Amino acid sequence: MDRIIGIDYGRKRTGLAASDPLGIFATALDTVDSTKLIEYLKNYTQKERIVHFVVGYPVNMDGKPSEAQADVDVFLKQLEKAFPGVPVTLEDERFTSVLAHRAMIDGGMKAKDRRDKASVDKISAAIILQSYLDRQNGGATFDPGNVPDTQSKKNRRR
Repeated sequence: MDRIIGIDYGRKRTGLAASDPLGIFATALDTVDSTKLIEYLKNYTQKERIVHFVVGYPVNMDGKPSEAQADVDVFLKQLEKAFPGVPVTLEDERFTSVLAHRAMIDGGMKAKDRRDKASVDKISAAIILQSYLDRQNGGATFDPGNVPDTQSKKNRRR
């Protein structure tokens, strides 16, 4: 079945999400060591057909390139080489970690489990992919400018 893969790329580990066959909703898939990501995706294609990649692209609040963009750019070249002809869309990934934490809290995940960065990464990938799917399907889109900064020290409860 055809799948769209959402990717929250990181220097150490990468969160992955997959669409349903109809391209309506995203589901967190896995968190993979970034050095083994291409291999993982190639193995995934043994079971499912990847028709599109949606990659979270790190941008600063002012819209300028972030420090992590260089790492993502290197990965994008590897992805294109490994999967020629599979389209790639870049999706703004600002606030996805904040939204992932909110989703874990709303879902009743215990505080100890929420500290697992691997969970945050794959949920972030699902948020990145769902944002893309919603826009493609004419639904509401995610505007990172409308998310309050709950992670800064001045906004945290003590």
